[in-house]
Amino acid sequence: MKMKFFKKLLIVSVAVVAASGCKKLDIAPTDRFSDLTFWQVDANVYNALNNNYSLIYNSGLYFDAEALSDNAYSPSGDLNVIASGNATSQTGKFAGDWNNYYSAIKSCNIFLANIDKNTTLPAATKARLIAETRFIRAFEHFNLTKWYGDVPIVDKDISPEEAQTISRSPKTAVVKFVVDELEAIVNDLPSSTNLPANENGRITKGAALALEARVLLYQGDRMTDVVNICEKLMNDQGTYGSYSLESSYSALFSDPNVNKNTKESILSLQYVPTLRTWQNFWDFAPRTVGGRVSSMAPTQELVDDYIMLNGKGVKEAGSGYNENNPYINRDPRLTATIVYDRYTWVNANNTTKTIYIKPGTDPVQPGLDEYSAGSQAASATAYYWRKYYDPSALANFVSGNNLHLIRYAEILLDYAEAKQSVGQMDATVWNKTIGALRQRAGFTDAGAVTYPGNTNMTNIIRRERRVELAMEGIRADDIRRWKVAETVMNGYIHGAKFSNDQSTDNGYIRTQLRKFNANRDYLWAIPAHDADLNKNLGQNPGYTN
Repeated sequence: MKMKFFKKLLIVSVAVVAASGCKKLDIAPTDRFSDLTFWQVDANVYNALNNNYSLIYNSGLYFDAEALSDNAYSPSGDLNVIASGNATSQTGKFAGDWNNYYSAIKSCNIFLANIDKNTTLPAATKARLIAETRFIRAFEHFNLTKWYGDVPIVDKDISPEEAQTISRSPKTAVVKFVVDELEAIVNDLPSSTNLPANENGRITKGAALALEARVLLYQGDRMTDVVNICEKLMNDQGTYGSYSLESSYSALFSDPNVNKNTKESILSLQYVPTLRTWQNFWDFAPRTVGGRVSSMAPTQELVDDYIMLNGKGVKEAGSGYNENNPYINRDPRLTATIVYDRYTWVNANNTTKTIYIKPGTDPVQPGLDEYSAGSQAASATAYYWRKYYDPSALANFVSGNNLHLIRYAEILLDYAEAKQSVGQMDATVWNKTIGALRQRAGFTDAGAVTYPGNTNMTNIIRRERRVELAMEGIRADDIRRWKVAETVMNGYIHGAKFSNDQSTDNGYIRTQLRKFNANRDYLWAIPAHDADLNKNLGQNPGYTN
């Protein structure tokens, strides 16, 4: 689907402004689009829809969430402030994200209020476009409520005056609104099996079901419903879509042909080389392969959760883990995701480069990737990212690869977690979910792929979810909904064992002291500016305006 996103918002806005100025006479101007004529042109309707797609999410929201979890550290502004427990209602990210989500909702509501003015599109086509837009609006409401809790439900286009008096709805009501919307639209959406190639990336039945599964999983009290939804996607693919695990984990994120055409993607942010791109990886990659500065680095805590090839955790007896050679015989997803000392970096032309991170080891000095305490450019944890490296990227890692919002692997993980929650985890479920994911990753040892019994299964599933979905913006959601953020986000996060002080934390770098107040930080502050404009919004506990 070719999406000419950004110029279209202005067109829609102009049409709406023109309409608001014509109260007395419904006379359409002949030299420009008005609200009376804009929506009658089919191409304009699609341009407005494409604008809604462009607002659904962005690469900043996608990647920044990692640094709000124990997966990554960022020295950058608000991410650092929030992770260290020092955020206030004035924190810019709280206002920026709030504005992003409600701006998308505004655009969707304008579309829904006006599409019926079109009289030339077939009824079934209009129903589909409406369903896609309602999906996007539901997605924005879900993101709002997961961060801010009680938020206003905006299910119609409202005036500035109404926006300054609207009240927040309870989170339970927002969740119900989202679920009701997704259930209402599913029959008007196509199955991915019937989607022509030129519509790749558009919202489908599978996307509606998958988002509903995520929403309900996050609530924790409707796990049977999560099981039922996941089984539709796993077992009735003729009706709801055709999804499967890609054979190569790393190709999902790096190989442009796989990334943009895989049956594992249920919903992805669509990018097009040179037309719509993202560039975050420039600040994730080692400098010796073209990176600029390390703005978000993986933590030792994430690295430690990648198990050994025999299925044991690095701290388990019999794992074979060697702290002096820590990256051998590990989950292959570690190498697909994280760059560590002496990492073999494969370039686009299949040449290789060794990444030297341990201080003083790079044969070419100064070693740009080497850890150096207080460095403003090298990684503060002595790790860099590999996942989402695009070998076809333009200079400075300008990439047209897609970013996966929901993929089939997540459905398998949702299913495993829900089945475990209702006491139905067994070897059959394991083989369909965790076992399948590990086999795809490259595990062959029976200790890793064979059902281990139900001992410690909750932790096994959570660890699997963490490493499978690392760098996809999910971990922050998980630690908050599991109510473990108060544990994993309190105290120091660490980097590799390169500290000059080997007597502290066994020599692992103390990267940042984090603080998480369980009585406050599970919710973000309502932005102070919005709370001041609209006294009905109030404020979340622990914050002041």
